[in-house]
Amino acid sequence: MIRKDNNKGLFIFGGVGYGLLEILWRGKTHWSMLLTGGACFMALFKLFRKVADFPMHFKCITGGAVITAFEFVSGCIFNKLLKLNVWDYSKLALNFKGQICALYSFLWMLLCIPVSALCKKMRS
Repeated sequence: MIRKDNNKGLFIFGGVGYGLLEILWRGKTHWSMLLTGGACFMALFKLFRKVADFPMHFKCITGGAVITAFEFVSGCIFNKLLKLNVWDYSKLALNFKGQICALYSFLWMLLCIPVSALCKKMRS
C-alpha cells in the first residue's frame, strides 16, 4: 500500500478522498478542501500510527480535534483572509467565528472510525 514515509501519496490520497466525500455530502467541493483534506489525512495517518493500540474513543477524540484544528486554520485563511467563502457555520449552534462548530467536530470524530481502520490497512 502506501509506505509510512510517502507523504506525497498520503497527501494526494487524502485530498482526493476528502474532495469525493464532500461532493457526496454537499454536492460540491472547492480546491482549498483538497489541500486541507490532504494535510489532514497526512496528520491522521501519522497520529493513528503512534496511537495504534489506544482505544477507538481516544482516536476519535484526538483525530476529531486534529481535523477541527485544520478546519479552523483553513477557514481563517480561505474564508476570512482570502475571502473565498468556502463555508460558513455562523448559523449553526456552538460555532466559533463561523469556521468551526460542535456539529462538524462531532462528525469529524465519527469519520475517524473508518479513517483509523483505513490507515491501519494502509500500514499493513
